[in-house]
Amino acid sequence: MQQVHVRKDSIGETELVETAQGPLAAGAVRLAIESFSVTANNVTYAVVGDGFGYWNFFPAPDGRGIVPMWGHARVIESNHPEVAVDERVYGYLPMATHLDVVPGKVSAAGFTDMAEHRQPMSPVYNSYTRLAADPEHDPAREGERMIFGPLFKTGFLIEYFMRSESWFGARQAILTSASSKTAMGLASVAKHRSPDIRRIGLTSAGNVGFVEDSGLYDKVFAYNNITRIAGEPSVSVDFAGNAGLLKSLHEHLGSALAYSCLVGATHIEQREGGTGDIPGPTPTLFFAPDHAVALFKQVGPEEAGRQMAESWRGFLVDAGDSVTIERKQGLAAARDVFVHMVAGRVDPAKGIVIEP
Repeated sequence: MQQVHVRKDSIGETELVETAQGPLAAGAVRLAIESFSVTANNVTYAVVGDGFGYWNFFPAPDGRGIVPMWGHARVIESNHPEVAVDERVYGYLPMATHLDVVPGKVSAAGFTDMAEHRQPMSPVYNSYTRLAADPEHDPAREGERMIFGPLFKTGFLIEYFMRSESWFGARQAILTSASSKTAMGLASVAKHRSPDIRRIGLTSAGNVGFVEDSGLYDKVFAYNNITRIAGEPSVSVDFAGNAGLLKSLHEHLGSALAYSCLVGATHIEQREGGTGDIPGPTPTLFFAPDHAVALFKQVGPEEAGRQMAESWRGFLVDAGDSVTIERKQGLAAARDVFVHMVAGRVDPAKGIVIEP
């Protein structure tokens, strides 16, 4: 088995290692990882890994971590009577070639990994969908699901939260790192479910054309043109993690900024600095799994799934073709793409799928 190990205190430093798999435990299932995407979301998992427990899903030696990915896997060995060899699943996977799981709460739709070390974490990350009975599964769009799916759902949940709060009285939503896939997901959902809210995208100068061409935003500005944003009642959703940028946005909008939401960190080199000395509302971290659990409790899993599926189909129409899927073979390619992603050297118009 191969794994990519990342230095927790310097996530741009990685190594490809080989480890022995050993015998499969009683009641366990061995998965061969077929494919996963590498996105800015995975970089966020590494950046906040200790604070949110992301390093705990797939343990590695001290000082090292294995970054979680979303993707597809096939059962190659099973000691569980309800899970068959050759069955395919979709879910949370390590940057590796294989994973052993202990299925529990097994149904036709999926199962939960009951491995002891994973139980303190959100059930959202421990659930695996069985593709044979998955209404969202489209064999022709597996790439899009890996690249956009988890990020899209975060965007969906942000829109649901904001709309539940009447957008805090705002007339416009300002999204930093507007080329990121989570921001694009939020922009698409807001376009359809909150059409009265103007969507303002902030991005690097080199990405302005890509973001404008997506058609998801009413206005797009480069980061150095923040002062061109109208001083209307606003909410901000910060995907960039750049403290200096966020401070500039707060200073420009002043009392017009009603709510400041923090999501992820795509600008790794500028994630430090804190937010304690900026004017306006205190920036509040958005943790998607907690909001997912709240949504399921509020409307029920079936209705939540229906709403997400409807918005997902709308997003594929809006932006599903905005990214060219590039497939790379081997775990060494995953390591290289991740390092490039950390350094911000990946074209937002490309979606990277790894086939280990």
